[in-house]
Amino acid sequence: MSLGDDHEPSGGYAGTGQTRTRLPDSGDAFGDPRRRSSRSLVTVVGVVVLLIAAIAFANRGDGDASSSTDSSSGKPETSATAPSGKRPVTAKSAAGIPSGFAQDQEGAESAAANYAVVLVSADILKPARRPEIVRQVFDADKVSELEKNLDRVYSKEFLEKVGLDANGDAPKGSTYVSRTMPVGTKVTDYAGGTATVEVWCTGVFGMAGESSQSPVTNDWFTMTLQLRWTDGDWKVDGFSQKEGPAPVNGDNRVSTSDAISKAVEEFGGFTYAR
Repeated sequence: MSLGDDHEPSGGYAGTGQTRTRLPDSGDAFGDPRRRSSRSLVTVVGVVVLLIAAIAFANRGDGDASSSTDSSSGKPETSATAPSGKRPVTAKSAAGIPSGFAQDQEGAESAAANYAVVLVSADILKPARRPEIVRQVFDADKVSELEKNLDRVYSKEFLEKVGLDANGDAPKGSTYVSRTMPVGTKVTDYAGGTATVEVWCTGVFGMAGESSQSPVTNDWFTMTLQLRWTDGDWKVDGFSQKEGPAPVNGDNRVSTSDAISKAVEEFGGFTYAR
């Protein structure tokens, strides 16, 4: 993720080239605009990148395992990303994560989309929730090592960087946001019991609050998940992420922190199906 030239906003529109950001008509969405220096914006972008990349780092661990999507079994036939019309899965695990995906390409795509959502969620930062997520999403052979790696990556120091306490909770009066929305999926390899799926995502990340130094911003990225069929469901065997594809920013009016917090509380997430 890259950050373009940064200039101090003076009202109306701010930005360079074709990218413009429409500012609120009254007040600043995250406090006095004079406090939003180039350094603070770079920090925000850095935090977003850390959030998305940290779990991939933990998944890699200390070994030399590759997360490449190349396979000698060949690529499957390409297909449009329009909905198939099939009903999404209705079963959920004790962790509240969709489960019971079909053992076919569409089932693998549905699993990958739903797993991408939870892997870059606010819950993954909570020590009390993280073990449930890891045990539900990942291949059993990966769980033990991954739990240790994630505990090391999502340390107290890391949580402090994004404004959370040791339990992964936001300060009183603030709302921490980390929500991922898949835009589309693509199977790049399929062999019955294994699949590689790319999930194109957008998301919102940051802290909504009057005193927040890390305002909620959006990002675009692609997650590549290697899946394995085990114990009657698709599980993650490994994954990686990369930036984009990202569109030109629109002219949307920036919402206040209260509006962002209210939206997070009132709008629930989806169960994704191919």
